Amino acid sequence: MIYLLSNQSYDGVINLPSIKIEFIQKPIELDVDYLLFTSKNGVIGLDQNTDNWQKIPALCIGEATANKVKELGGEVRYVAKKNYGDEFAKEIITHIPPSRILFPKAKEIVSDIVNILQNANFLIKEEVVYHTICNTISSIPDEGIFIFTSPSTVKCFLKQVTWKDTYQAIAIGEKTAQAFPHQNIIVSATQSITACIKIAKNLLQTQKR
Repeated sequence: MIYLLSNQSYDGVINLPSIKIEFIQKPIELDVDYLLFTSKNGVIGLDQNTDNWQKIPALCIGEATANKVKELGGEVRYVAKKNYGDEFAKEIITHIPPSRILFPKAKEIVSDIVNILQNANFLIKEEVVYHTICNTISSIPDEGIFIFTSPSTVKCFLKQVTWKDTYQAIAIGEKTAQAFPHQNIIVSATQSITACIKIAKNLLQTQKR
């Protein structure tokens, strides 16, 4: 079976969320030129704290994040070609002049996006609008393919589960793979859950032959 360490539903996949999101309520000033989003949760977190963010153009790390901005009535100015924070920062420097940017983010991030932009004379205002906490996994299978969607999902899963030879791991990207302490992991070339699921389904087909 394929297990997704997330609560997002997909056909042929069992959800086994190892983390949950808690949003932070706080006043946020919007005295900036652009919004920077590296996840859908950043969009949701900002939306829960202010009603006026939609008038500020958004820079988004992926299509899923951009779609959330559009869904909530925002304007997408740029979508990253590569779904990695450091590469996204370099793209912003190429396409956007030094500006004031608001970055609604998680409490912990793994990329160096802020430092890269600051070194290029961007003024970055960081606002922590959500954080992740470990979720209790009630039923742990004896074998399967596990899709990890962030370093946090790796950390919280391995806090509760001893890794077995009967498990196969798939990481959504390099940063997630780097958080995984074992050898048996495949890194998706495309940083999306659907791409990870496709890899997992191909593995299942190969195992059945």
